This record gives sequence, C-alpha cells and structure tokens, in this order.
Amino acid sequence: MADTCSSSGVARKYTEIVVVRHGETEWNAEKRIQGHLDVDLNDVGRQQAVAVAERLSRESKISAVYSSDLKRALETAETIASRCGGLQVIQDPNLRERHLGDLQGLVYADAPKMKLKAYKALLSPGRDVEIPGGGESLNQLYKRCTNTLRTIGSKHGGERIVVVTHGGVITALHQRAASSRKGHRAGKILNVSVNVLHLSDPDKWVIKSWGDVSHLNGTGYLDSGFGGGRTSG
Repeated sequence: MADTCSSSGVARKYTEIVVVRHGETEWNAEKRIQGHLDVDLNDVGRQQAVAVAERLSRESKISAVYSSDLKRALETAETIASRCGGLQVIQDPNLRERHLGDLQGLVYADAPKMKLKAYKALLSPGRDVEIPGGGESLNQLYKRCTNTLRTIGSKHGGERIVVVTHGGVITALHQRAASSRKGHRAGKILNVSVNVLHLSDPDKWVIKSWGDVSHLNGTGYLDSGFGGGRTSG
C-alpha cells in the first residue's frame, strides 16, 4: 500500500476505514426486521446522520465514501459526504444487510409465531444455516462483506475512507478484525456508531476503536437502534 500522510504529518501505511451504521428507520423504532427491504430513515435517523456527519467533518480528511445501496444507508452516507468535501457516494450492493428471508417485514416479537422455521434458523449457531425464503447464512454474509471491505482497502492504500452499512455486516466485519483479539465482542451496533478499522498488508485487520457514539451525547438519540446484529439492520 502507498504511504499517505495523516493529519499529524506521519506517513500512514494502512487504510483507515471508518465503518458507520445507518441512522434509525421507523422499522428500527417498531422493532421490525428489515434485511434487504428498502426502508427510509425517519426524522430521528436524519438527525443522527447529521450528527455523525458533523463529527467526521471535523476529523482527518476523508478520501471516499462507500455505502450499501439501500436507502437507509445511502441517505446517511450522502449526508456524511456532503459535509466532508462534497464527495460522491460510491454505492455497493455487497454492503447490504444480511438477507433475512421470510423474517423480513415481521415485527421481531411476532417472528416465532408467524415464521418459526425461519426464526429458528436466525438463532441457530450453525454458520451455514440459510434462512428460509431466500435468506443468507452467516458464512455467506461474512464472505460477501469481508471480501468487499478487502477490495475497498486495496483501492485506497494510505487513505481514510468511510463505509456506511448495516448492523449484521458490521458484526461480521468485527468477527474478521477481532480474530486475533480473544474476548473482544462486537456488542450491539447502535445507529450511526463509528467503528474504525486499519487494513494493511498482508491482509492485516486491526480494530482502532469500536462502537463510538459520543457524537450523540446530549442529542436524546443515544438509546435508539433496534437490530445491529442478528435481527435487523
């Protein structure tokens, strides 16, 4: 990877990828499972997007903004991009949330009653278990999103990049990055949380910071964010 100077003037020999979960949607607030269904941000989510965008605009220069093509992520990314130099958002469907099959559109509490087989698949510890109705397994999600982030990292050696995506994806990225950090858990991935990864050769992933929502302090939005793991995104 090429060396690029950081804000401190020191050559950066890694790609810094700032991974952000999208802002809140009405379905998040209702605890309704989204998956690949395309749901807009609600008013809270739009304010959350502004808060994280203003935070990132005050930090080191961002060279590119990538996003899932689902509206809740894309609008969050566009808000960030507009405040960070007016960058064009690069959409990538491989950054979409896990496809959750027959569970998509259901209120989480109703899932065991309405789609028991799919619900059991969701909770299964088996990484190759696909969710009925066209849903992905955990391994399929992991392969899709880790390969995508690796490709992004290789394109932007030495740069600082923002990737806006979904809770299930971020959990999978954490699994990849934390493989050498025994006991480090992803926890709940809150809306517009900031998670910083350093990617360097040879395919080395390091967690720099995780789950930072300090930009929401005092906003009243800190406790929102259904999903962020196995449930929704």
